[in-house]
Amino acid sequence: MKTRVLTCVLALAFSTGSATAGFCASALKKTVAVFEFKNDSGYSSIANLGRDFSTQLSDALVQSGKFVVLTRKDLDVVMAEQDLAASDRMAKSNTAKVGKIVPAQILIKGQITEFEENTSGGGQGLSIKGISLGMKKSSAHMAVIIQLIDSTTGEILESKRVEGDASGGGLSIGYSGVVDVNSSSFKKTSLGKAVQVTIDQAVNYLAKKLSALPWQGKVVAVKDGLVYVNSGETTGVRVGDAFAIYKEGEALVDPDTGMNLGSEKTKVADVKVNDVQEKFSKAQVTGGKIEGIAKGDIVQE
Repeated sequence: MKTRVLTCVLALAFSTGSATAGFCASALKKTVAVFEFKNDSGYSSIANLGRDFSTQLSDALVQSGKFVVLTRKDLDVVMAEQDLAASDRMAKSNTAKVGKIVPAQILIKGQITEFEENTSGGGQGLSIKGISLGMKKSSAHMAVIIQLIDSTTGEILESKRVEGDASGGGLSIGYSGVVDVNSSSFKKTSLGKAVQVTIDQAVNYLAKKLSALPWQGKVVAVKDGLVYVNSGETTGVRVGDAFAIYKEGEALVDPDTGMNLGSEKTKVADVKVNDVQEKFSKAQVTGGKIEGIAKGDIVQE
């Protein structure tokens, strides 16, 4: 991986301070799944607050260029297709196969615990479709607890409270009906700005924490003297990347709680990528024996 590291260092050295300056665009992307956040803020007038926050967070993670992002909505659609396929109502050759969902390395879940706005100044002003607009000074605050969950064991790896604050004069907004947090009008308010600050804080936190975790893929096939890996251009794999192949042992399950504690891994080979496609790559064995590698083995940087 020395070539990749050198490329990243050079890219950062010549950076001009843009939003992408803090990371290497070619770095391996970890696959994460974002689930709908629970709204525990007491701000029930925005019925879709948890869902809308999850949507914005997913989009921000995609735009950061550091992750392959799956959403709960995506997973629900795939599982619905699989259920339909299992019902024998569709031609088998055209249906989604059970167990073929792209696996996420980390699950992201959380709760919105605080969401509030304080205003002072002029009258309420105009009211349109349940949204009251007025010229007021306002300040807003949002707090969210984010949890990182191991998709294999279900263990909570990290739990962090992130916050966002915003203030300003001019437009203030009140609610008496359903409001779209993703709308352009809402984003101009103090609350909308507080949401964006919280999103930025969340993305920075997730990028920092997940960068410390080793990237993982899986062996999908071994044939013609090559090892096929289930990651390619989409996840940032490049020709010349070097990985280790591990065989996962028996799952260790706590006899009292039934919790999966993980498993021991045994290294069986080293490989180097020599061909990269959009969603998979091919690698040659540089250490160990190809006979020891099997479908399902772990590929790790």
